[in-house]
Amino acid sequence: MPLKSLVRELKEMPDGIGGGGEGEGEGGGGAITMGHGREGAPEGRWVNLPPELLFDVIRRVEASEVSWPARRHVLACAAVCRWWRGITKEVVKSPEQCGRITFPLSLKQPGPRDHPIQCFMRRERTTSTFRVYLGLTPSLQSQKDKLLLAARKTRRATSTDFVISLASDNFSRASNAYIGRVRSNFLGTKFMVYDSQCPHDAPVSSSSIPSNPRAPSKQVSPRLPAGNYDVATVSYEFNVLRTRGPRRIQCTMHSIPASSLREGRGGVAAPTSFLQSVDERQQPLSSLPAAKDEESARGFPSDGPTGSVPLILKNKSPRWHEQLQCWCLDFKGRVTVASVKNFQLVAAVDPSFGVSLAEQEKVILQFGKIGKDIFTMDYRYPLSAFQAFAICLTTFDTKPACE
Repeated sequence: MPLKSLVRELKEMPDGIGGGGEGEGEGGGGAITMGHGREGAPEGRWVNLPPELLFDVIRRVEASEVSWPARRHVLACAAVCRWWRGITKEVVKSPEQCGRITFPLSLKQPGPRDHPIQCFMRRERTTSTFRVYLGLTPSLQSQKDKLLLAARKTRRATSTDFVISLASDNFSRASNAYIGRVRSNFLGTKFMVYDSQCPHDAPVSSSSIPSNPRAPSKQVSPRLPAGNYDVATVSYEFNVLRTRGPRRIQCTMHSIPASSLREGRGGVAAPTSFLQSVDERQQPLSSLPAAKDEESARGFPSDGPTGSVPLILKNKSPRWHEQLQCWCLDFKGRVTVASVKNFQLVAAVDPSFGVSLAEQEKVILQFGKIGKDIFTMDYRYPLSAFQAFAICLTTFDTKPACE
C-alpha cells in the first residue's frame, strides 16, 4: 500500500487524528490529541504493527514529506497513539540535524549549521500583530505557507510588550499557546526576551522562577511553573549626535554560551519537550531541586571557564555606496526594500574561545523588508525560531534615542 494511502487511512480512523492542519500542531497552537498506548484499547488495524515495520513506514513518510503542507502527514503519524508518537520522535531529527521544522518544539531548538531556515513575517498595523511563516516567498494566499509564531504588541506607560504565541488568535499569557514575551525599557533602547520555560531540561525550583502576576491564579496549575526565563537582552546604541545611519544592535544570549560556536563542540542545550505537552507527567514543584545561582535560574548550562560566558551578537557593519548614496549590505537577494529595520547579526567572540574567523563572519540572523508590511527572517544555528522572532520584534518599537 502506498505511504500516502496509509496516512489517508489513519486520518479517516473513527478515533480521529489530531494536529497537522493549518493552524494546528506547529503553528496554530492546537494540541496533538493522543490515544491509548500500545497496551491499551485498539485504535485500528495499524496500532499493532511490528516495531521494525512501523519504524520503516514512519521513516519513509518523514523522508518523502519534506515541506509543508505535505509534512503534516508526519504529525498525523505522531498523533495515532503514544507508541506511534515515540517512534516518530525517534525518526524525526531536530532542526539542527535535518534543517526542517516539524513539531512545535522545533521552534525552540537551534537551526541548522550549514544553511539558514528561511521565513517571512507579516505585520498587521490595525491589530498590532505580527506573524512569521515558514516559506521562501510570501504567497500569503497559499496553503503552503505554514504559520510558525505570532505576536501582539501592547503599549504601556513606561514600556512596550510583545506577547509571543503559537496561536494567531490567542495571546493570553495564561493559555497553553503562550511561549514567551519581549519587554522594552522606557526609551526603547533595551529589550528583555523571556521564555515561558527553561531553555534546557534542567529542573528549576519555584523560588528561581519569576512570578507571573498577570496570569489568573485559577488557570495556572501548581505543577506547571509558569515563569519567565531571561534568555536574551537586545540593546540599541544611543545616537547622541542624531546622525543618519543604520542602527547599532547588540544581543546578549544568556542561554547560549559563546563556546557553542567552537568547532567540534556539541550543540546548544535545548528543551526536549514543552512543559504543557500532553504526554508529560508533571512533578510537584516541591520535588524539584533548588537552583544554586543566577545562571541556573536563567537556564544557562556552565561547562568550564568559558562555558558561562554568553554569546554576543552584533549587527554587521554596512558599507557606504557612493553611487547610490546609501548604506548597503549583501542580503543575497532576500531583501529588496531599503529600511532602517534591515540588519544582519554576526557573532562577536573573543579570540580566546577558539572560534574561527570564518565562523564569526557567518550571518546568524538577517531581517529585512521586501514590501509593505512584509519582511524576511532567515536564521541559523545557534538561534532558534523563537529567539530569532523575538529579536526581530524589537525593531518595531519606537526608538527616538537611536534615530
